[in-house]
Amino acid sequence: MSEELPNTIKRIPAHQIQEVAKALSGDLRLRILEALGERSKSISQLVEELGVAQPTVSINVQNLEQAGLVSSATSGSGREKICSRVMDALLFELPLRPGEGLQQVEEISMPVGLYTDCIIQPPCGLQGLEGAIGCPDDPRAFYMPERTKANLLWFSEAGFVEYAFANPLPGGVPLQKLLLSAELCSEAEGYKQDWPSDISLSINGKWIGTWTCEGDFGDRKGRLSQSLQFGSSQYGQLTEWSVTPEGSSINGVKSSDTTLAELDLHYNRPIKVRLEVRADAENCRGLNLFGAGFGDHPQHLLLRFVRDDL
Repeated sequence: MSEELPNTIKRIPAHQIQEVAKALSGDLRLRILEALGERSKSISQLVEELGVAQPTVSINVQNLEQAGLVSSATSGSGREKICSRVMDALLFELPLRPGEGLQQVEEISMPVGLYTDCIIQPPCGLQGLEGAIGCPDDPRAFYMPERTKANLLWFSEAGFVEYAFANPLPGGVPLQKLLLSAELCSEAEGYKQDWPSDISLSINGKWIGTWTCEGDFGDRKGRLSQSLQFGSSQYGQLTEWSVTPEGSSINGVKSSDTTLAELDLHYNRPIKVRLEVRADAENCRGLNLFGAGFGDHPQHLLLRFVRDDL
């Protein structure tokens, strides 16, 4: 006798396979799905059952939500997020034609500690979910292997961090838009709401635009910053740079004439993304870069590739 099929089966079209597969690739995310197998549970119940810190559980639940594997709702009291598994089995529909397996938007999430180059000066530091990485205000911490666990980094005055992203699009696939989003603020001792800093983005050495953050925000706790000491930077502003065939913009406002063609993107070469406060900036006051575990937004540095319809 054949085995009985599960009650709920979710079909995964070819262009969503990679996204769902990434969500299933983590051991903790599989344990969350297992914990939700028989009934819905709150975030606090998952924390207790899995023995993992609340920010880590929240981040992984969101990854599952984005992949359509978990749904969430607010409890009747409005204090708890209740999570449910939405299916018992997955049916993957493999691509049949070239390009069918690509999403309209491909994205790469880069942990803030995985930079490939930097120049910083104190005050500076790195913070992971389990505490400080290295000694505060010691630039040597930025070269330690443990930096990869950072969910928050900061430096004062002039400096930069640079990341190398892979190009997920194969050769010949036309690109309509390249988007970089990050949660950022300036850097002051403690915090200062009125403390502007000019933060610039360049891609492959081409200036995309400069965004002026109005302050180093610490007047309230960030939504994900419960473990950060109050009296320091708590959250930033989610900022998006965009590059198209016509030019570049920041949060929808034109920032430069740099076009996609000028970036000289190749599928077999890294895309170098640099966030920088230049020494000659009018407001040279450093930056805080928040990862998925701190601030207001549960995301790392996010690079998105919007392709033309094939």
